[in-house]
Amino acid sequence: MLSLVSGGAASGKSEYAESLILASEARPRVYVATMEVWDRESQERVRRHRDMRKDKGFVTVEAPRNLAHAELPQGGAALLECMSNLCANECFGPDGFAGAYDRIWQGICHLLDACEDVVIVSNELFSDGISYAPETEQYLSILADLNRAIAARADRVYEVCCGIPILWKGANP
Repeated sequence: MLSLVSGGAASGKSEYAESLILASEARPRVYVATMEVWDRESQERVRRHRDMRKDKGFVTVEAPRNLAHAELPQGGAALLECMSNLCANECFGPDGFAGAYDRIWQGICHLLDACEDVVIVSNELFSDGISYAPETEQYLSILADLNRAIAARADRVYEVCCGIPILWKGANP
């Protein structure tokens, strides 16, 4: 089962995505962490997310890049947090934009092959109407393509707004 959970910043999407994994009977529970920790703000965000998962039985797999090579336990329920970070890390990382979509898609396929239930969190970054620098526009385009491809393959697609999950595709568990 593949679920995509999207929403704006601080919309409640992470908490909702986690609830989907907690409802899964698949084990182990795997948290695929994609954030690269660069500063105090990112350290605080990681701390908050770890506190949210504390005592919930998650195994953490760090995969800020190269998801296709991540060592994943077989048959579990995985929460990938989040596609926006993974895409940025791939696009602006050492391997750059060339092939970023394919590298990320291979990682998603690797995750789907390994795990019974997968929930992918992604940010909604496309409705602000602002023009960005060409590199940022390229990143947003790749992320949008990935979100569409994930949604097309997903069994369930949710958008979380103000803490309220809206089901756009599939059926609630």
